[in-house]
Amino acid sequence: MKSIVAFALVLLLSISCKNPTTTTMSQESGEYTFLVGTYTDSPGQGINILHFNPSKNLLEVNLLSPDVQNPSFVLAGNDGKRVYALEESAGVKGGDLLSFNLNKETNSLQLLDKVTSYGDHPCYLGLSPDEKLITAGNYTGGSLSIFEIQPDGKLIHKQTIQHTGNSVNPERQESPHVHSTVFNPEGNRLLVADLGTDKIYNYAINSENEEPLELKSELALTPGDGPRHLKFSKDGNTVFLVQEMSAMLEIYDFKNDSLSLKQRLSLLDEGFNGAVGAAEVRLSENDENVYVSNRGDANTISVFKKGENGDYSRIQNISSGGLMPRNFNLTKDGKYLLAAHQASNDIVVFERNPEDGTLTLTDWKVELNKPVYLFQLPN
Repeated sequence: MKSIVAFALVLLLSISCKNPTTTTMSQESGEYTFLVGTYTDSPGQGINILHFNPSKNLLEVNLLSPDVQNPSFVLAGNDGKRVYALEESAGVKGGDLLSFNLNKETNSLQLLDKVTSYGDHPCYLGLSPDEKLITAGNYTGGSLSIFEIQPDGKLIHKQTIQHTGNSVNPERQESPHVHSTVFNPEGNRLLVADLGTDKIYNYAINSENEEPLELKSELALTPGDGPRHLKFSKDGNTVFLVQEMSAMLEIYDFKNDSLSLKQRLSLLDEGFNGAVGAAEVRLSENDENVYVSNRGDANTISVFKKGENGDYSRIQNISSGGLMPRNFNLTKDGKYLLAAHQASNDIVVFERNPEDGTLTLTDWKVELNKPVYLFQLPN
């Protein structure tokens, strides 16, 4: 256990490249680096980089790129040098999609291209396994766009697909709201979760075509569920879907271009009565554990474990350590989980039990304006 004295030495400094926000604690482990997407309230805010090195007693955030408006989703290619982000905004042609080169030595991003997303308020980016295509899900626009990535980082618009329809909640589902666009491991299918229509859309991908996307099937879900984020298993045969409005985890077989429901699991403890807002779903490296965050009045992270028969069961509901855990991520070695809180303006660290995947909140904590996405970079 880390001592109360060590906890009292936590330093929370104002965020800037010269004056990073830093927390120091004591723990032996490796070094981890994350891109941090945020919602911005001033021009001096934007994309951040987080360094976590327990052996050096370091949890630190630096500003990478100011003057990027609401970069609520940010990711990088496999080598960590090419970074992609969005600006969750609205305009004549929608929000924006940006590409950068990352210089870790100088903690800086060089802008390569900035193009419209062809839909209002993009909220999700999907990068193909071969890193030649990138998709943007436009939430209020109710559409998805796909771009070809050039070797120099330029982004060429290939296609925009507009969804139509609605569902049963007149306040949240009055029109389509594309919330995630996820490539399968082979890179030949794209699953799209639409909160507004309560559907998952399955698109075939052929990069040789002028318009790469072709709708193969769509699956209608329980009315009012509000599908949000999804993840594929390593082999691509299983899909894990978080239902935002009903706080459910659903697990599907995905074979022969067809989704079939295997399990529907609640994130809520018995007797819970309050607002919900399930947000992110993540998998452990071996798919043995599934983790899901829930906002609203819950502010929890649920841990699910795979049983001998292949089914999953919830083994833990733990406080996320803050308010509105919109996003979280596991370190690639599975030792830690970092949770970002939009409402309490902080990122906290959990230790993960390697035996069963359960979480224990540590004293590591760093302050940052409205962090809403975490992407781990390679070392």
